[in-house]
Amino acid sequence: MSTEISDKLATASAAVAGLVAAVRDDQLDQATPCTAFRVRDLLNHLIQVVHNFQALARRDDVDWTPGPDRLVGDWRTAFAAETSRLVDAWSDPDTLDGVSPGMGLPQRTVGQMVLGDLVVHGWDLARGTGLPYRVDPSLVPALREFLDTMVETGRKMGAFGDPVDCPPDAGEFAELLALTGRDPAWQC
Repeated sequence: MSTEISDKLATASAAVAGLVAAVRDDQLDQATPCTAFRVRDLLNHLIQVVHNFQALARRDDVDWTPGPDRLVGDWRTAFAAETSRLVDAWSDPDTLDGVSPGMGLPQRTVGQMVLGDLVVHGWDLARGTGLPYRVDPSLVPALREFLDTMVETGRKMGAFGDPVDCPPDAGEFAELLALTGRDPAWQC
């Protein structure tokens, strides 16, 4: 089975897992456009996101407090396996019904949220490491829908910064990055 969200997550997860696999150990202390995170912090956050949103698909409770460093063992391969589990977790159409007990949002919005986390933080990771990253254009409408619904709430919670100026010809994904408070022209 699959859902619109799980199909989009499969696309996004493959791209982000490829980035994670290519991060070198000597890049872990580099800055990222997400000012709260260096590369190591961002990777730890992405691992936590993938685990927690599997649980949210099952309507389980989650803990967002930062934990120990998750970059242990073969964390690159483990991340790819966990993103596959994330896609599986959101593949049942019933997963999208109702309201998330842990988030207080429609389950569909929660699914869009994890998609946004993967895609936007994938861009952060690529910029912080100098790795190439292409966002599949089929993901942009779902990201737009999510941000149109949740950007103000995200700002109040500190998840997004104030919008930044974006050149009118920068493209739709760059506009979405700017909406989250990221400078689409950011370079490491």
